[in-house]
Amino acid sequence: MRHAYQKTLPRSSASALEDARWAAFVARDPAFDGHFFVSVKTTGIYCRPSCPARRAKREHVRFYETAADAEAAGFRPCKRCKPNQTSLFQQYAEKIAEACRLIETAEEEPKLDALARSVGLSPYHFHRIFKSALGVTPKAYAVANRNRRMRDALTRSASVTEAIYDAGFNSNGRFYAASGEVLGMTPSQFRSGAPNAEIKFAIGESSLGLVLVAASDKGVCAIFFGDNPDGLASDLRKQFPRARFVGDDPAFRQLTSKVIAFVENPGIGLDLPLDIRGTAFQHRVWDALRRIPVGATASYAEIAKTIGAPKATRAVARACGSNRIAVAIPCHRVIGSDGSLTGYRGGIERKRALLAKEAKAKGD
Repeated sequence: MRHAYQKTLPRSSASALEDARWAAFVARDPAFDGHFFVSVKTTGIYCRPSCPARRAKREHVRFYETAADAEAAGFRPCKRCKPNQTSLFQQYAEKIAEACRLIETAEEEPKLDALARSVGLSPYHFHRIFKSALGVTPKAYAVANRNRRMRDALTRSASVTEAIYDAGFNSNGRFYAASGEVLGMTPSQFRSGAPNAEIKFAIGESSLGLVLVAASDKGVCAIFFGDNPDGLASDLRKQFPRARFVGDDPAFRQLTSKVIAFVENPGIGLDLPLDIRGTAFQHRVWDALRRIPVGATASYAEIAKTIGAPKATRAVARACGSNRIAVAIPCHRVIGSDGSLTGYRGGIERKRALLAKEAKAKGD
């Protein structure tokens, strides 16, 4: 990952809505096209949030709800992004939605050529706009859909064999090869409520409050911050409803102490085996987060570009919000494109404190 990360701590924002719109404009996120419009007083024009033209300075920019509002204020439509016409993203939105429905309802994974033909596009063009809009390729979307069907089929089918074909697999071997990574256990364990899926956990105290650390036999699967031990334990059970939990393990507390030591002094580093469960897109985002150095930050837009999905800023934000393994997968190092703090599972103040500790460690 390139090291064009912001090294300063985020400033406070005067308006959450203005900050969110500015961040979308900086990221040139097409998902916001049609939701608001951007005017630049030095040029007298207004644009879509995704306009590729050179970005204006923040003090010269104003936001409008509609194109009509911008024109009523005396601004002309940009000739490059044509904000008074239907956007390319909007034109293709229905085609992408149709392709998603075809993937979700197909008995077997559709081929790229067939999907592209069904929506009237060339395979190359279809692949490009699909990935641009959703942040994942049609193949990755189909795999994620099949994984969801696998879980559903194992829950409702009369047998594992029946579930194999209900989920769209055409051989037992392919099903069992995929089941370990997707389920984190064997299909039989999943069907029976995973009686042998043991998760050990412990709760310790840090300067940022309580820290819960949990691990399966594969590695650490959760690190949560909180203020109430019962609440932390309840959150863990919700995240892993089929697991059997083991607490108060003296040997396991050493792992918790290692995590807390890193929270207090990020300069020492944290090297842990991890049990990471998520979609293909989430794995790409989380892998990128793990490569952000201590003491540095990256914007959601920078992460999106790094994983090859520059228009998937919002999907990157959702992946960060889904992260269960705080600090080991450092989603606290991701900030708004304008440097502002954004949401964090452990709370904004903890995010601010973690960044401050890391900035100090970087400077020492």
